[in-house]
Amino acid sequence: MAKQGRGDAWAEEAEARGRRGTQRIVHAGEVPAPADVAGLLGIVEGEPLVVRRRLILLDDQPIERTDTYYPTAIARGTRLAGTARIPGGAVTLLAELGHVGVLVTEDVTAGMPDEEEWEALRTAADEPVLRITRLTRDRDDRPIQVDRMVMPAPRQRLRYEIRIGG
Repeated sequence: MAKQGRGDAWAEEAEARGRRGTQRIVHAGEVPAPADVAGLLGIVEGEPLVVRRRLILLDDQPIERTDTYYPTAIARGTRLAGTARIPGGAVTLLAELGHVGVLVTEDVTAGMPDEEEWEALRTAADEPVLRITRLTRDRDDRPIQVDRMVMPAPRQRLRYEIRIGG
């Protein structure tokens, strides 16, 4: 498992609070598109996608599992399809590849974890989780990325700042 550490936004944010934030890429490569992700990306279920599965840790405790899916037309053959750290992060690489996100839509739900989730996050089977699905689109309204995040609800605080109007 490749580790990301110093130099990424999460590590810097955690360090600013006197904590240690790290990420582990636990899987990367092509997978068949799950139905919900396929629908968001406008492709057929089962069509190949590139996924990067990360485990996000705070002081070595798992606080989030994130699966980030990319269309193969964007990610196949790039560093997005591998487990190595991406200098500057995936957003920087996407921009270098000509894909800049300008619109994000998020859906947040809560529920009980499945076995894989509670094992990865080291939660009790009866501890609820938050699930966030984030779709990122470019300036032409094309979907370029879907993130599916799962996090133990008691360990999280979600904060949104949204500018409205002119």
